[in-house]
Parts: sequence; C-alpha cells; structure tokens
Amino acid sequence: MSAEIELKLFFLPKYQDILINKLDSLDNAIPQGQRRLANGYFDTPDLQLRKWDMGLRVRGYDKHKEQTIKTAGQVVGGIHSRPEYNVTIEGDTPDLSLFPADIWPLDADLVATQAQLSCVFHTDFYRRAWHIQVDGSLVEVALDTGEITANGKQEALCELEFELLSGDTQTLLKLASQVASVVPVRLGKASKAQRGYRLAGKSNPLVLSALVFLPLPSPDDMKLHQPPQQALTATCQILLETALERWQLLEGMIAEEQDNEACVALWWRMRACIRLLRMTLNQFGLLNVRLSPLFIHIEQQLDFIEEAQALTALLGSQKNVVTKQAESTAIKQQLNAQLAMLKLAEQLPSLWQQAEYGQLQLAIVDILLGVTLGRIPLTYELGLQQHADRVQQASWQAILDTMSPDRPMGCDDYLRVASVLDEGILVGQAYGTLYEAKSRDAFRAPWQDLVLGIKTLACYRILNLTSQQLGIDLSEWLEGKQQSLLFAMESSRRNAMQQKTYW
Repeated sequence: MSAEIELKLFFLPKYQDILINKLDSLDNAIPQGQRRLANGYFDTPDLQLRKWDMGLRVRGYDKHKEQTIKTAGQVVGGIHSRPEYNVTIEGDTPDLSLFPADIWPLDADLVATQAQLSCVFHTDFYRRAWHIQVDGSLVEVALDTGEITANGKQEALCELEFELLSGDTQTLLKLASQVASVVPVRLGKASKAQRGYRLAGKSNPLVLSALVFLPLPSPDDMKLHQPPQQALTATCQILLETALERWQLLEGMIAEEQDNEACVALWWRMRACIRLLRMTLNQFGLLNVRLSPLFIHIEQQLDFIEEAQALTALLGSQKNVVTKQAESTAIKQQLNAQLAMLKLAEQLPSLWQQAEYGQLQLAIVDILLGVTLGRIPLTYELGLQQHADRVQQASWQAILDTMSPDRPMGCDDYLRVASVLDEGILVGQAYGTLYEAKSRDAFRAPWQDLVLGIKTLACYRILNLTSQQLGIDLSEWLEGKQQSLLFAMESSRRNAMQQKTYW
C-alpha cells in the first residue's frame, strides 16, 4: 500500500506544447518518456464500490496489466491524499481477493461483489512524465492527454498531475506555481474516476447546499478544549478550505447548468466564495501585495454578474414585470438580445484562460497548506471571540460609512453600496456560529432584505434603459414602482441601523 499525495491541474489542449517545453526546461527535470495507458474502471450495477468510497481500475501499458484500488482519502485545498493498492494481474478483469483483506468494510460480501463487477467507463490517454528534484524532494509530474469514454460518449482529458514521491508536500505547490506562470491552469478537483462516473450517468448532478454559517469551533470547545491560538488557526483553516472547496464545486455546477437564471445565481455564489477568501486572508494578515492584484483582476472579470442577474430575472422569475407592459414582446426581444451580448456560456471558459485565475487558486492552497502545517504562523493578538467581534465591528463600520443614517438613499446610492453590504453579510456568515442565534438572526434579517431590494432596483434600471432604447415610455410606471420599493427599503434601513449589535 502507498499513500498517493498529489496536486491536479486542468489545462486547455492548445497549451500542451508550451507545458512540455516548460517542464523540459526546469532544473533537475529528468524526462521519463511517454506511454499510452488504457484504463477500465469497474463497479457493480448498484455501485457498491462507490458506496464504499473506493475506486477500482485495471490499467494496461507496455504489455503489463495492473489492478489498482483507491480507498477513502482526503482533499485539503487542492492537495489529494488517498491510499492505493496495486497488484499485477494477467487478464483484463480485476480479482478483489488479491487485495489485502483488511481494506474492506466488515460486512462486505466480496464474492457477491466480484460476481457483479463490470467495466463502467474507460480513460485512455498518453502520459508524458518527468521526475524533478526540488529542494531535496522528488516529484513526478505527469501530463495526461486523451479521452474518457462511456456509453458511446466522450470527454476530453487534459490534466497535469504533481505526485510527491518523497519529501515535502510544499514542493508540489512550488512546481505548480512555476507552470502557472506560463500557462493558464486551474485546480482539478474532479478525479478521472469522478468524471467517468458522471459521463456514464452513474453519478448524481453536482449540488451544493446554501451557505448559512460556517462550522467554526464552538464557544464550548474554545473554553474547555482548545487554547486561543489553536481555535484561531482552526478558524482560518475552515474559512479558507470551505470557500476554496465551494469555489471548485461551483465551477462544475456552472459548467453543467442550462438555465440562465440558475446559472447566474451560481456565479453570484462563486463570487461570494472568492470574496470570502480575500476577506479571510485580510482578516488574518495574510493578504499580501502579490495576492491583492490577483483578486482585483478576477473580481473585475465578474463584473457582468449584476447585469446578467437583472436580465435573467426579468426574463425569468420577474417576468411579470415585463408581461404587464403593452409592448412586452418587443421588450422581451431586446432583453434577450442584451443577454446574448453578455455571452454567458463563454464566461467560464474565458475565465479559465486568465493566467491569474489558476495563480490565485494555487497561492491560496499554498497559504492554506502553510497555515495547516504551521509553516505560516498567525499573529495571536486576540482570542477567536475577540477576533470575530473586531471583524464584525469593522464590517459594520464600513456599512455605516456608506449608508449614513443622516441622509436618504436613492436607487443609485443603493446600487453603489451593494458590494459593501454583500461583504458585511459574508462576515456574518463566516462567524455567525459564535453568537446567540436569536439576536444574530434578527440583526441580519433587514440587511438581507435590502440585498433583495437592491437586486429588484437593478431590474428596474435595466428595464428603464431597455424601454428607452426602444422608444417606449415606462418612466412614470417605473418611477412609481421604484419609489414604492425605496420607501420600504428606507424604512428597513433606518430600523436596521438603530438595532443593537449582537457582538
């Protein structure tokens, strides 16, 4: 048995030659040649191995056959660690009895499982490999290009894997960052097996529960079990790992989503994860001059989200606002034209071609790993509760500075402060479990209502601009709708700003 520790990156096929040249040019890089690997992945009709969190394959190369089973492991950031067992075999069908007996669940019926095994999908690809010595560590870098096939369907496979053969895990990030400096890459969360099961229709669609509050160390744990330093470090890890994990899952969900309005909602959530990462790094003194421009660049690429949200809402959940108009057909056509100009389906592939995208992901994984291993120490001026109070107060002050209680706010004002309000709500999500639920939820409710109001104001603005382009006068009707909404929002804002803070 060996414990496979690896970092996986995805890249576009057009960058293959640049990648090969870069890896050939690295110091102490020893090319290992190229071979074709033919892999069949096996399971039972009811996916018993998958239920046990195991992956079983038979790999053929150079007239050699090998069966491999990977058991449950873990992923921290983008670093995969999973035990695997390899056995040389003669045929094309795996024999479960050849694996160690102690890897199976106690109630496993291996005879029945063996009898039901069949090949679910194939991954066939060319692997070009290098062994690279870095700072006393040895890493195997494998560049895989080929396809995954299942039920007559195919999916391209372009991956770069960094596997630690010996030494320090940090070396994986160091090498990956060198690659990311010349070619756009992104973290590869989904394994070949996960992608194969999905292509074969043997996997449920990607889903992600709504983020309410993050599972931070409880106040009881802090008082009874954890010293302040440990609780603060654990909190930093949880915030970074949760946001990074959700970011990668949301990528996959956006790529699969066919409904425009649902897709934009996923974009909104993905941007929230990126903002949460930036805010967390800043709160713990980890946001440096190298990272800040990367965050700025990526968030600028997401500026389309507000317009897309308003357009898809007017064509979807808020379509009654349009259908009430006498000229609704012309307005709808124009809204669809404006949405088409945003090229929603091209936004994710375009983002993946931004070098800064992968560079930012890798930099965050590097920091997360450094904090986890104690290589990056945190400054412990305060305990976790005091740290959370200070962060909450700073967020609250930012809202007060942009929403002065001494003057009324109009549509433009609310649209201008949307990002500050979003970030304030994110802070509450991050640290909410540390506070008493009733007062916390009562304090947050009107601010969340204001976020919904701002989205509706954005819809009215888009509708007004669209009607003007068509020479349709909706100004009086829209003014009435907008003023009615602003009246309600101003009332909510005044009440919210008079509340007693819960920290």
